[in-house]
Amino acid sequence: MRTDPELLLDRWLLDAAELAPHAGRDRWLGEGSRLLAGWTEAHRRYHTVQHLEEMLAALDELEGAVPLSPEEALLARTVAWYHDLAHDPRAAAGSNEHRSATLARDHLHHLGADDVVVDVVEEGVLMTATHEVAPDAGPLAVLDAVHDADLWILSAPPERYAAYRRQVREEYAHVPDDSFRSGRAAVLRAFAGRDRLYRTTHGHRRWTERARRNLAGELADLTDGQ
Repeated sequence: MRTDPELLLDRWLLDAAELAPHAGRDRWLGEGSRLLAGWTEAHRRYHTVQHLEEMLAALDELEGAVPLSPEEALLARTVAWYHDLAHDPRAAAGSNEHRSATLARDHLHHLGADDVVVDVVEEGVLMTATHEVAPDAGPLAVLDAVHDADLWILSAPPERYAAYRRQVREEYAHVPDDSFRSGRAAVLRAFAGRDRLYRTTHGHRRWTERARRNLAGELADLTDGQ
């Protein structure tokens, strides 16, 4: 049976041919290999190829439901590939996203992608640091889809959400339990306090109820006894 990274590489090669048609297969393959090397670093527990696969699956769902044009869907998938390319659990808040955005800009320029593509991908990667989309950001359809796909995990079925919680804790194993609980609770409260978790109509209608249930359950566990 083919491994997930191999299937992901096939997806990347198809998209790379659209992003940088003149680069050629060797360069598309080389970049795909570099991307997968990042996503499969040994220290990762949640920010792995599983997260990438789930984000791409959410984007596939949104492509037909929003809908996204083929060009918008391509841009959104490219953001997904680069948004967690740099991930150090010990880094300061926002540092990983800024490093990933720089890598995206450098790598895509090296491949020969158009400046417009590079700019949108960089903006999309930086957006994932706060999951706030400015009113004048653009293109909004791409950023809204990326926003929702990255947060799809909040609406995951119970078994997957439980696994996600374990993965996040393992990734931040260096953080003492009390500090982790308070920090994690603060992050989740910020999402739970939003009037609207998902920006697309599809995400809002299909994912919100389960996401709020998951958030409430985890917050109850984190604050139990405090």
